[in-house]
Amino acid sequence: MSRLVQTVLPARLGVPFRWLIASSWTSNLADGIAIAAGPLLVASLTDDARLVALAATLQWLPPLLFGLLAGALADRWDRRRIVLVVDVVRAVVLAALAVTLASGHVTIGLVLGALFLLGTAEVFADNAAQTFLPMLVARDDLALANSRLQVGFITVNQLAGPPVGAALFAAGWLWPFATQAVVVAAAALLVAKIALPAHPREPGTPGHLGRDIAEGFRWTVRHAAVRTLVLTIFIFNITFGAAWSVLVLYATRRLGLGEIGYGLLTTVSACGGLVGGLAYGWITRRVSLGNLMRIGLVLETLTHLGLALTRQAWVAVVILFLFGAHAFVWGTTSVSVRQRAVPPALQGRVGSVNTVGVFGGLVLGSAAGGLLAERWGVTAPFWFAFAGSALFVVLIWGQLRHVAHTDEASEPLAADEAAESAAADPGAARDVAGPGGGTHAH
Repeated sequence: MSRLVQTVLPARLGVPFRWLIASSWTSNLADGIAIAAGPLLVASLTDDARLVALAATLQWLPPLLFGLLAGALADRWDRRRIVLVVDVVRAVVLAALAVTLASGHVTIGLVLGALFLLGTAEVFADNAAQTFLPMLVARDDLALANSRLQVGFITVNQLAGPPVGAALFAAGWLWPFATQAVVVAAAALLVAKIALPAHPREPGTPGHLGRDIAEGFRWTVRHAAVRTLVLTIFIFNITFGAAWSVLVLYATRRLGLGEIGYGLLTTVSACGGLVGGLAYGWITRRVSLGNLMRIGLVLETLTHLGLALTRQAWVAVVILFLFGAHAFVWGTTSVSVRQRAVPPALQGRVGSVNTVGVFGGLVLGSAAGGLLAERWGVTAPFWFAFAGSALFVVLIWGQLRHVAHTDEASEPLAADEAAESAAADPGAARDVAGPGGGTHAH
């Protein structure tokens, strides 16, 4: 057992990282339960498709509304305390929802309000939590550490959590939410065990939140690698959001699958991600970061083309398996890139700019996908996604050299920011001139 632990969680990553893994996987279990339980509850309370769609919108809106604020606060306040407080708030909201369900007095309005509160709380917790890793592990270990976090996300959030949530919901409406409350509280206790180094920004540093947010934008725009990847995630999430917004209709109408078959498609994609995680170390030892980005963009573009052309369910299964592997490799690589490149004092704000790009693209894409499917049929969003992705790949191809070069030499801006961080806190002056990037929300 100790040998297995050492293989999965090498000792060089440190004890604080093991506490971080434990808290992350625990929190992902709660989120995975919600993936199934939330929509099931809403659908059980109303037959109005607009309200069902509104439930999804209310979970996507908070990152757009509060993402930049969350990033600025993460760079000002104690990051561990933010996660602790927010997790306690989430546990209280979930417990209150469970009590309301037990009483039989629940309404669709109350449920939608609870979902919005939980989504908002998650924005602040996730933004602060994503800054932990570059504070805990060495730059050269970021890719390995991120791959371990991503494996937990896939296995617990996407594979294990939804079936558990559905089973608990079948046992009684209140049980998945009561279970979530307990699991989120456990995640908070594990976060309390993480020993973080000193905050990169000294307490009491003056500054206006608006100026802090603007500084994060300026840094992102001026850093070539991070700018390239934020722009890429924004554009590719427009095309991805357009296609995936009608995936359930594509599965039932185009492929002739039922509800179980549709669920199989998402499971297959998660299995592909798990395989990508297991092979990630082997891949990164043989392929450069820049080429990984290029291969990933081409593969995603061909994914949309393949799904637009096929009518065979087994072909779609193979395509989505490969897509899942790509999504894992892209997500792990790009977040490692961003964490290496961004100075500790700016991790929250630059991460929030990336978050706005992720969810901004999804919201725009899903709106376009619905309109396209209604007017020209269920495959129209996939053709749109293919054409848009192919055009963008051609336009962005040369810019991806910035990602490849960030490991070879420090960019002047990154070096300047590192010097500023060192002046404020010598212990926080890491080697920050590495790759930077965004994470596909697939």
